[in-house]
Amino acid sequence: MQKIKLLAKRSKYTHKGDCGHLAILAGSLGMSGAGCLCAAAALRTGCGLVTWGLPKSINIVAEVKLTEVITKPLAETKSGTLSVNSFFAILDLLKQKDAAVIGPGISQDSQTKKLILKLIPELRIPSILDADCLNILKGECSLLKRAKSSIVVTPHPGEMARLVGRSVEYIQKNRKTLALHFANQYNVTVVLKGAGTIVADSHNNFYMNKTGNPGMATAGSGDVLSGIIGSFLAQGADAFEAAKASVYLHGLAGDIAANKIGEVSLMASDILAHIPEAISKVR
Repeated sequence: MQKIKLLAKRSKYTHKGDCGHLAILAGSLGMSGAGCLCAAAALRTGCGLVTWGLPKSINIVAEVKLTEVITKPLAETKSGTLSVNSFFAILDLLKQKDAAVIGPGISQDSQTKKLILKLIPELRIPSILDADCLNILKGECSLLKRAKSSIVVTPHPGEMARLVGRSVEYIQKNRKTLALHFANQYNVTVVLKGAGTIVADSHNNFYMNKTGNPGMATAGSGDVLSGIIGSFLAQGADAFEAAKASVYLHGLAGDIAANKIGEVSLMASDILAHIPEAISKVR
C-alpha cells in the first residue's frame, strides 16, 4: 500500500487555511461537468479551499451543483468559453492561491486558445495543465519552459501523440522513454495516463502505477485525477510526489468502485464517491 503523507492524521488545531487553496480554470457551455468533477475531487482529498474560474454563463450550474466551492464568473466568448478578455481577472484570481488546475472542458475556441497561450508564461504557482489545455499546446510546447512555477501535464496517449507529433501506437510502445524525454525537454512533470499510468519528471524520477482498471476509461475520470493532483500540490507536495500519490489514490478509488458495481457500469462520479474509502485504506 502506497504511503501518502498528506493523508496522515491532522492536528486538532488545523483550519482550512492550513490545507491549501486551489484555483481551477475549467468548463464551457456544455462542459460544466468537467469543472464540477475536478473541484469536488480536490475537496474530497483534503484541499481547504477551491475557487473555480469559469465562463459566466455556466456560473449558476456551479453554484447549484457545488455548495462548497467558490466561483468566479469570467468574461466569455459568444459560444460560452473563456475569453481572452478574462486574462487580467484570471491573474488576479491566481494571486494568493497555492496551486492551479487549468484545462478541463475549456474547449479549443480561438479566443480561449489565445488566453491559455498568454497565461502559461505568467504562471507563478504550481499548475496542472490538462485536457483542452494540452490540445491548445500542440506546436507551442516551448511555452512550458517559460512558466515561472512547476508544471504537471496529464496527457492521455492521444493528447501525448498530438504534443510530440507521433502516432498513438508509437506512444504506447515507448511510454517510459517518451515521458522521461518530454519531462526533461520541457522541465515538467508528466503524467502519461493509461494502463500503468506513468509519472516522470525532469530529475529522471519515474513511477509506474499499479492501481486502476479498464472501467476507469470513461468520461470525466481524468478531471477527477486533475482535481486530486491539484489538491495535493495546494497542500504543499512537490510535483512528482503529488502526481505519484494522486494516480495511486485515483486508481484505488476506481478499483473499490469496480469491485462494488462492476467495470462496465463505472462512471467518473463513482471514482469520486469512493475516494473517502480509498483514503481510509491508505491511512
